[in-house]
Amino acid sequence: MADPQTEPDEIALRAAEVAADVTEAEDQQDRKRLAAALAKAASSGARAAGRGTRAARRGIGAAGRGAGSGAGWLAAQVAAMAPRLRVRDQAALRAQFPGRSAEDIADALIDGASRASAAAGGAAGVWAVLPALPAFPAEVAAETLVLVGIEIKLIAELHEAYGTPAPGNLAERTSAYVAAWAHRRGVFMIPGGVVLATGSPLARLLRRRLAARAGRSAFSLAPLLTGAAAGAYLNSRETRRLGQAVRRDLRRRALPGS
Repeated sequence: MADPQTEPDEIALRAAEVAADVTEAEDQQDRKRLAAALAKAASSGARAAGRGTRAARRGIGAAGRGAGSGAGWLAAQVAAMAPRLRVRDQAALRAQFPGRSAEDIADALIDGASRASAAAGGAAGVWAVLPALPAFPAEVAAETLVLVGIEIKLIAELHEAYGTPAPGNLAERTSAYVAAWAHRRGVFMIPGGVVLATGSPLARLLRRRLAARAGRSAFSLAPLLTGAAAGAYLNSRETRRLGQAVRRDLRRRALPGS
């Protein structure tokens, strides 16, 4: 039996790597190659998750009916994954996008994250047409974690682009960006603090968001929706909406009067 203390680390590390790599890919061929890495991550997660996979199945089934134990398992993975995400700071972003304004950099970040989410959804959609999916729940969980990783990375880098990073050490900044993902707001706009302890309002909201996102991942794999195209579209749209919502908050703080 896998050690429950090591399960989140292995799965979270792989999800963080894939999320960062596919986001920073420069062309479609790279994104396709990294989408294949997502499939590998799902297979690895299926082998490593053990009890976690069964919990993910329960959480997916509970999507739309409130947070279940599976959503709690996903929340633990997100908490372990977030500090491992590769986040470019303001200096790195300016070096990568020389001469561009904060608005231009934000455009590029949102576009890149949306394309990354589309690649993740497309990869999952391909799995849906295979004749047998013995690890289907783990694959849905893996896609969900990578998508959330892409979006948390986007939120963190948007804050950097506008010169308003979350304060504190790595753990404090990470918690703030996870909270921003759950609230769909800029860090400074989050109500009620960023306490992720079990039973806190933020922890409950995070579980609800994750259950809903996993439910959408599973729904996008339905044959009626033709798999890859539907998964790519739904994921890209959701990521772009999130990026624009956070961006609006950051504009108000960093660019008064805009």
